[in-house]
Amino acid sequence: MSSTELPGVRSAAEPSGLVGAVRVADGERLRSASLPGLTLTVRSRPPVREGLAPALFVHGLGGSSQNWSALMALLEDTVDGEAVDLPGFGTSPPPADRDYSVTAMARAVIRHLDAAGRGPVHLVGNSLGGAVSTRVAAVRPDLVRTLTLISPALPELRVQRSAVPTALLAVPGVAPLFARLSRDLTAEQRTRGVMGLCYGDPSRVTSEGFRHAVEETERRMRLPYFWEALARSSRGIVDAYTLGGQHGLWRQAERVLAPTLLVYGGRDQLVSYRMAHKAAASFRGSRLLCLPEAGHVAMMEHPEVVASAFRDLLGTAGQNDVRDEDGRG
Repeated sequence: MSSTELPGVRSAAEPSGLVGAVRVADGERLRSASLPGLTLTVRSRPPVREGLAPALFVHGLGGSSQNWSALMALLEDTVDGEAVDLPGFGTSPPPADRDYSVTAMARAVIRHLDAAGRGPVHLVGNSLGGAVSTRVAAVRPDLVRTLTLISPALPELRVQRSAVPTALLAVPGVAPLFARLSRDLTAEQRTRGVMGLCYGDPSRVTSEGFRHAVEETERRMRLPYFWEALARSSRGIVDAYTLGGQHGLWRQAERVLAPTLLVYGGRDQLVSYRMAHKAAASFRGSRLLCLPEAGHVAMMEHPEVVASAFRDLLGTAGQNDVRDEDGRG
């Protein structure tokens, strides 16, 4: 759920029809993937050697593929990494049908993976991207080699007070109200507010990183569909929280077959830390990493720790693959 960006990046032109420029870290590439009714921007970092397994990173509400730049850089010797801008976020235009539900987002990820022929991938999701990735792993296990979820937006009975404004965006008419009430806020004020909400310790953001985040905030606020994408995606999360039966996210979590890593932050103001053990019990054979000092975007605050845990997951998953092939699993 972060609109914060990362330091040490250069500017690149956006696809036609979008406002301003987006930043691309050294060593990264942007491309546009076109599908019927859907165009996705894909950020990639070529691996240091050929033959590495593919990985796909999926951001949270209000975020973009830039949220994964630090982690992808640390893992360039481990996976062939790509990060996608979900429809209506980053530099991906809105979907033609204006469907921002979790199911529609999961369908977009599945369509991208099927079209690219990259599966099975190591799938990594944060917040909304965690809910989307859970659904993908449950309904298309053939596409997912391992699953890593960082503060996944899975249903909670007691939502934290600090997460209420985000949930309110789902109510029809609230987004235009928020837009009017916040129209006098500067980009700097908006950015500080987001960082205060998403980071366990906002002081970890460098002055250069903050400046780049402000520039990205200014760019996004000029997009004509900014509030629509935010409001409809928020509504999609709330709707997903209310689904029961086989379509419920917790029920789908129980169906995930891929080895799973769960990462939760002790200072997360959007996804409750207390949900960590429920998640660990729901995803079979999962491993749990709790970071007491982290907020909602651990991959941006503590990328080295997350990268290390991810490598451990891949090592274990690889050992399991060997055991299965030998008939001893």
